[in-house]
Amino acid sequence: MHSEGLKNIIITVSIMLCVVALLEGMAFRLVKRRWDSKSWWKVVSRVWVIASTAIWVSFSVSIVFYDSWSHEHPSFVSYFSSAFFVTIIPKFILASFQLIDDVRYLGVWIFKKSKVIKSDNPIPRASFLNYIGTGVAAVSLGALFQGVVWGKYAYRVENVKVPLPNLPDAFKGLRIVQISDAHLGSFIGQPHKVLEALKTINELKADLILFTGDLVNRKSDEAEDWIEAFAELKAPMGKYSIMGNHDYAEYGEFAPGESEASVKRLHEIHGEMGFHLMLDEHVHFEANDGSKIVLAGVENWGRSFGKKGDLKKALVGSDSENLTTILMSHDPTHYEDEVMNGLAPVDLTLSGHTHGMQMGIKIEWLGINYSPISMIYKRWGGLYKDGPQFLHVNRGFGVLAFRGRVGMPPEITVLELV
Repeated sequence: MHSEGLKNIIITVSIMLCVVALLEGMAFRLVKRRWDSKSWWKVVSRVWVIASTAIWVSFSVSIVFYDSWSHEHPSFVSYFSSAFFVTIIPKFILASFQLIDDVRYLGVWIFKKSKVIKSDNPIPRASFLNYIGTGVAAVSLGALFQGVVWGKYAYRVENVKVPLPNLPDAFKGLRIVQISDAHLGSFIGQPHKVLEALKTINELKADLILFTGDLVNRKSDEAEDWIEAFAELKAPMGKYSIMGNHDYAEYGEFAPGESEASVKRLHEIHGEMGFHLMLDEHVHFEANDGSKIVLAGVENWGRSFGKKGDLKKALVGSDSENLTTILMSHDPTHYEDEVMNGLAPVDLTLSGHTHGMQMGIKIEWLGINYSPISMIYKRWGGLYKDGPQFLHVNRGFGVLAFRGRVGMPPEITVLELV
């Protein structure tokens, strides 16, 4: 790693540790007020301090040396990044309730000093805030732990029917399996449950398999050990894929020429997996009666993550104005900025990218479908309709950063054209 890059990382980590120290202190205060009268509190408080220090130091070191450690010590990086996210969110909740109580306490103190409140009694702390804060934090801790251990492997098959009015009769009932955002670098080895999920795809008997980007986190070598498993996926009409923002080797420090070599090798890996990697191009599928549909795929194009794709180039010569057209584009903001409202002659766009933030809640029978990522992406998961055009956003097959999923299971989508 270049010295300037290392310096910037160290500065960032130092700032992060200062923020973490503040959160730790406030969270500790709230819990201490609730339990410090117990005989076992001294032991628990020492364990808290030692465990927290170990987690933050180890996580910080793994960030500084991520380039080498992600390959040499992947288990270390995975365990401590998971521990960081599992513990930091509950502590943020505790710190928030402590801050609320501090603000309340300060307000009462100011009123007493200004004689608005006349009392010589000491200002009490709000016990109900303490109880609520510790309760909410405990629930979040349990949910996050479940998400890391089991949630990221709780694959769900989503069945979605897409009514395309001009779909030729020969293609009605066409079954497409969409997977997205595998992020293979986030898995240690080849977890059995992931291999089982890939086998499930074959059992769905799809006509077509489409992968909508982010095969890796940073470098092509993360996908090397997975070539055989993905090559075993079969579909009579073929397998097609596109690049996502993480596939261009642009995250982290790279030696001259290294990122270009990684992208080139990743292109080859797609082929070795049996995928036709679509780089701003299209193909036609023709039925026995001569009717056709179009499948197009563009390189990554996103409002905030690079605009490499060229939609016009991908559609040149496709006759998409007259034929049912399906577009693969990794980032759903591409649909919003260049496709919807008739900006491009595309009937159905397939995207991924958002992961549903790997956190949320979906209860179909209550009509609940929410993720915090909705504050950033208007179209973040599921099927959307805008006039005659459709967008489907897959919530992702893998994980990134937080190596777990809470209420937002990894998704394999079966889209049936009707």
